[in-house]
Amino acid sequence: MTLSQQDQAKKDYDALAETYNNYGLLPSGQLESQLIKLALGNCNGLSILDLGGGTGLHAREAIDLGASSVDVVDVSREMLRIGEKIERLRLCESKLNNNMIRFFEADVSKPLSHLPLREDGYDVIMGNWIFSFADRMELLEAIFTNITSYLKPGGRFVGVRDADPWSPALESGKYGGSCKWVERIPGGVKYMCVLHCMPPIEFEGACLEVIYSGSTDIYEKFGLVDVKTVPYEEAEIVQRDPGFWRLFLERPNLAVVQAVKKVS
Repeated sequence: MTLSQQDQAKKDYDALAETYNNYGLLPSGQLESQLIKLALGNCNGLSILDLGGGTGLHAREAIDLGASSVDVVDVSREMLRIGEKIERLRLCESKLNNNMIRFFEADVSKPLSHLPLREDGYDVIMGNWIFSFADRMELLEAIFTNITSYLKPGGRFVGVRDADPWSPALESGKYGGSCKWVERIPGGVKYMCVLHCMPPIEFEGACLEVIYSGSTDIYEKFGLVDVKTVPYEEAEIVQRDPGFWRLFLERPNLAVVQAVKKVS
């Protein structure tokens, strides 16, 4: 029996949960983190929903930027378990008695109404790589429905997406990630990604062309406007060594996108 893309993602991420945070040590992981923080900016007092937030890596960065609370939703129970452990340690070390980060298990391509999320919505919604497991348009649209359902009017969306699946940056592996194979599927691609951590991490993903092409159509269809990609050149890691990043910058394989929910 063939697993669905979502079931495969759950299986993969449960298996790699213990080592996934090591991705942040790779050049591409550092770049991703810096671009996300640039997109988030000043988060003082803001409520954030982190869809596909895993162990809470970027949720903790949002707290450091001033967010008052972050709710993390992820399909992987193991990733969430590690995130909860990290949060408990953080609370002990800081002598705080309130959980600024909450963790919930759910598939972000399905309704989330069973979760105790904020009824008044969120100021910011993060969705890092959540489009990279949607191999059909109905799944992608279900994810966007969740984003816009929980985002306040005027609120911001910040997310990491695939860019060029055939980027030479992925062939070289010099930035920490590569693809074992890329296959075309109706409307997009399916691939096997390798993150060259210690030990290496492998997982299967998929992405539709409407996302990796950089088109703004689906964002606008769901009421997200002012869609922009964070300039790579604004990241400190790129400024420090532009020569190292030249191959990546010619055809980037990832992008951090930001958008605003239209105020009706």
